[in-house]
Amino acid sequence: MPVIEKAEPFPFSFVPARTAIVMIDMQRDFLEPGGFGATLGNDVSRLAPAVDPAARLLALGRANGLVIVHTRECHAPDLSDCPPAKRDRGAPALRIGDEGPMGRILVRGAAGVEIIPALAPQPGEIVVDKPGKGAFYGTGLADILAARGITALLIGGVTTEVCVQTTMREANDRGYECLLVEDATESYFPDFKAATLAMVRAQGGIVGWTAPVASIEAAFAKADA
Repeated sequence: MPVIEKAEPFPFSFVPARTAIVMIDMQRDFLEPGGFGATLGNDVSRLAPAVDPAARLLALGRANGLVIVHTRECHAPDLSDCPPAKRDRGAPALRIGDEGPMGRILVRGAAGVEIIPALAPQPGEIVVDKPGKGAFYGTGLADILAARGITALLIGGVTTEVCVQTTMREANDRGYECLLVEDATESYFPDFKAATLAMVRAQGGIVGWTAPVASIEAAFAKADA
C-alpha cells in the first residue's frame, strides 16, 4: 500500500485499486486567452504552472491502474441547467452562453469546453460534465465511483478555491478520503490557493490532505521497491 509520507497534516495511505484521480476543469475556457476565465478579467497564465504536475499525476495514475476522472464545467445549449443567479453574476466581458472566440462560453460542444491537449483524456477514462462548481452536483459521479469501489480521491485541477475545493468538500461529506495535489492545482489568485490549502489540512485534516505530486511519485516508487 503506497504511503505519502510528506502529506500534510500527516501521512496519507491508500489502496490504488480503490483510488481515483479526479482532474477538475482543465478546460480551454479557463486556461486559454479568450475563454471564460479571461472574460472575467483574470490573467489565465497564472494557471499554467499546474499543467505539467497535472500531466505527471495523470501519467502516474495510468501507469498504476488508477481510475481517472476528468470534469468539465459546461451547460446545455438552451442554458436550462444554468440558473440566472450564476449567469448574471458580476460583469464579465462575455457571459455563459455568449459567443466567444472558442464558441459559446461554457456550452457543451463548444471548443472552449474541451480539456487542454496536454491533459486530454485517454480512451476509457471517464469524463463528467457538470453544471455547477462541485463535481457531484447534477452528475452521476457518485454512482460512477461507487460502481468501481472507490474510497479515496487524488484531486487536481482549477481553480483551487472554487471548483476544486467545492468538489473536495462534497467528497469529504460523502465519506471519501481526499488528497489535494498541491502543484497540480492553481488559482488566478495565489493568496486564494494558499488559503485553500491551509483550510483543507487545518484541524487535523478536517477536509483532507495535501501533498505535491513528487511525494505521490515517491510513494509509488517505495511501494514498488
